[in-house]
Amino acid sequence: MLDPPTPPERTPEALTLKRETIEIAFLTVIQLLTPQQRAALILCDVLDWSTKDAADLLEISVSAVNSALQRARARLRERLPSHKPAWPASVDASAAERDLLKKYVEASEAADFRAFESIIRADATFRMPPEPGTAAGREAMFKVWVEGGFGSERFGRLRCIVTHANLQPAVAAYVRRPGDSTWRALALDVLRIEDGLITEIVTFMPDTFPLFGLPILMDPSPEMNTCH
Repeated sequence: MLDPPTPPERTPEALTLKRETIEIAFLTVIQLLTPQQRAALILCDVLDWSTKDAADLLEISVSAVNSALQRARARLRERLPSHKPAWPASVDASAAERDLLKKYVEASEAADFRAFESIIRADATFRMPPEPGTAAGREAMFKVWVEGGFGSERFGRLRCIVTHANLQPAVAAYVRRPGDSTWRALALDVLRIEDGLITEIVTFMPDTFPLFGLPILMDPSPEMNTCH
């Protein structure tokens, strides 16, 4: 839901900081911190407060802030991707990104794992906040999907809409179960793309759809437009 900074914050340094600290990966990982660690990290590393100012606000000692920061930074190093791509000059999707998203939509709607293999990197990760676990690797990701019924007749059919979330490409999926005539919101997949391949998928529950102006129930017409 976050947009790029607006003037006077639109300097290269400010823009980079904003983008770095609103990535889905960062926002997800900080949920694993304790409240005190999370507060210290946001105040000092995101908002650039001094440890003294942070200590005054949190009503704890400076040493406690430093301790919370050390633990929070260590947790982030463990969980955040080790390789981070450069942010593009524009948040608008490139032709290559649009083509990749089209392939992702087609693979999702067809439950085509072979097609997914061609667009998802072998070491990609998959997460479903607020669940703490991470599927590390494409095969582990597929295993989670199959265990959830994806691709089976009982799971139903998917229809997808392309959107963006936190400056990253995203795909909203609707499902129509066997015997049902209505497409129902299923999940919002937020994608990280590096070097033309998907390297991370973070999936959010359908209660996020209204935040993006997406309906929970979709017109039952089979000719639903998949690219918005």
